[in-house]
Amino acid sequence: MNLEISSLLSAYRKNACTPRKVISTLLRLAESAPPQIWISKTPAEKLEACLSRLESVSPDSLPLYGIPFAVKDNIDCEGMPSTAACPAYSYMPKKSAFVVERLIQLGAIPLGKTNMDQFATGLVGVRSPYGAIPNRFAPEYISGGSSSGSAAALAYELCSFSLGTDTAGSGRVPAAFNNLVGVKPTRGLLSSNGVIPACKSLDCVSIFAKNNADARYVLNQIAVEDLNEPYSRKAPWNDSQKMERLPENWTFGVPKDSELEFFGNEGFREAFQKAVRAFENAGGKKVTISFAPFLEAARLLYEGPWVFERYAAVGKFIEEHPGEIHPVTKSIICPKSIPHPSSVFDGFHALQEKKKLADREISKVDFLLTPTAGTIYKTAEVEANPIQLNSNLGYYTNYMNLLDYSALAIPAGFAKSSDYLVPEFPFGVTLVSKAFHDFALLDAADKVSPFLKEKVQVAVCGAHLRGESLHFQLQDADFVESAETAAEYRMFAFQDGVIQKPALVYAKSISEDSRGESFYVEIYALSKEDFGKFTQQIPAPLSMGKIKLENGKVVSGFTADSSILALVKNGSAKDISEFGDWRKFRASL
Repeated sequence: MNLEISSLLSAYRKNACTPRKVISTLLRLAESAPPQIWISKTPAEKLEACLSRLESVSPDSLPLYGIPFAVKDNIDCEGMPSTAACPAYSYMPKKSAFVVERLIQLGAIPLGKTNMDQFATGLVGVRSPYGAIPNRFAPEYISGGSSSGSAAALAYELCSFSLGTDTAGSGRVPAAFNNLVGVKPTRGLLSSNGVIPACKSLDCVSIFAKNNADARYVLNQIAVEDLNEPYSRKAPWNDSQKMERLPENWTFGVPKDSELEFFGNEGFREAFQKAVRAFENAGGKKVTISFAPFLEAARLLYEGPWVFERYAAVGKFIEEHPGEIHPVTKSIICPKSIPHPSSVFDGFHALQEKKKLADREISKVDFLLTPTAGTIYKTAEVEANPIQLNSNLGYYTNYMNLLDYSALAIPAGFAKSSDYLVPEFPFGVTLVSKAFHDFALLDAADKVSPFLKEKVQVAVCGAHLRGESLHFQLQDADFVESAETAAEYRMFAFQDGVIQKPALVYAKSISEDSRGESFYVEIYALSKEDFGKFTQQIPAPLSMGKIKLENGKVVSGFTADSSILALVKNGSAKDISEFGDWRKFRASL
C-alpha cells in the first residue's frame, strides 16, 4: 500500500480504495510493529466518527481526505490522554491542539499518540518509561528524539505523515536516523496551542514526511495564524507580500572544515562530502562560512537561562513527583544550582550578539547546509553516557530556534558503517535559512533530492519495458538507457497469472554446450528504498540477480536458474531466445 498523500488521494478519488480499508490495514500492521512506538491508540469510537464523516462526503471535498497521521504525545488530541511520556503527568484534554484540530477538519485521521523523550528533553529517544524504539534500519541503534515515536511510526509505514515538536532538534535528528523529511518551521508558523511546552518561547510543531511533496502539502495546510496563541505568527505572504522562493542562481553555505564535527564517524563525514557535491551538481554554488557564532549561540540553550524556561513548564511537577521522572530528564530540568536572576539578561544580551554575527554569515548565501547529526549511537551507548552523547547529537541543531531560523532536514543517502553487523546507516542533511524562508528550503530540496539519492540500476527485459503492462511499477524510476545484454543468456517466456513474463537464464547453467544470445533491455535507476519495494513483487521462478551488458557493465536484473526447464517440460514455459527482444516475441503472438 502506497501511503504517500497524492497516491492515497488518487486511489480514493478513483474509488480504488477507501479510508476504512486503509485504517483497517494500518491497525493490523501496527500489531506487528515495535510496541514502543505508541503510548496510546485512537479509540475505536473516535476512528469511527472520522470514517463515518468521510463516507458522507466526496473525496474531492477535503484536501486531506482519509490521510492517516500520528501525533507526538506532548500534543493534545481529544479523546486520548496527553502524557509527555510521564504517566503521572497524564491528563485528558478537553479539545485537540490547534494543528490537530485543523488536520481532522481537513479530513486527516489521527491513529494515536506516539512515544517520546520524557517532557521532550533529549535527542536520543531512550528517556521514556515506554521504552526505546528500535531503529528500523539498525535495531540496536537509537531512533533519535525527542520525537522518536512520530518518526518511527512513519519509518515503519504506519501512517502518511506525523507531527512532532522541535526545540533543540527533536524534529530533525529523528528524521535523519529514519530516512525521512523533517520540517522545522519558522517559530510560530505552526501554532503551539495545545502543546505541552518544553521552552515555550522556542517550541515548534514539526512535520515528518516520506518526501518533499508531502511535507510541502501538509505545511501549506496547517500554516495558519492562531489568534488564541500568543506565540503564533502570521506568515508575511498572507499579507500579499511575496513568498521567499529559491532564486535561479542559488548559493549554499558550508562550515569550514575545522568547524565540521563527526565525532570519529568517517562514514558520516564521507556522506556529507558526497552531499555537498550533489548540491553543486544540482546547480548550487558552495560558499564557505564561519559556523562559530552558530555554535556559540547553541551553547546558550543548555548553559544559559533557557534551561529555566523548561523548569517554568514542568519543574514544579517534577519536584512534587521525583520518583516518576527519568533521572536524566530531572537533572536537566531541575539543576542543582540556580544563578542570580540577572544572568537571564546576560543570556539575552549574549544571544543578541551571536545572532548579529550568525545573521551576517547566513546572509551571504541562500541557505546553510550542514549534516543533521554528526554520528549515530547504539541505545546501550546512550544509556551509558546520556548527557555527552545527547549533546553531540545537538551540535548542528541546538542554535536554530534561538536564532529564529527555518530549517528542513532531508535524506541524503546512506553512510558507510564500521559496525560489521550494520553496513550502512541513513544519513541526512539540514538546510537552514532565515525566518519564513520555509518554502524556499523546500524548493531547494526539490532541486537537489534527485542528486542525493543513491540509485540502483536495474535491467528490465519484459513486462516492465516502456509500453508494457507492468511499466507503471517504474513510474518513480529514472530511465538511464536502452542496451543489449552480453551474449551469455537464454530467454524463456512463462505465465504469471494473467501476465506473461520472460526469464533470463545464464546459458552455461543449463549445460556447457548451451549457446548464449544477446537481448534487448532497458536500464532504470531506482532509489534503494524503491528497489527494495520493487524486488518484493518478483514471482517465482524469477529472482533479482546480476546481468552483464554488452559493454561489460554489470547491473541488477531479473534472472532465473535452470529450474525454469521444469516449466518447459510441463508446457508452461518455452524458450524464445530466437527473438532477441521481448517486444518482437510479443508481436509474433
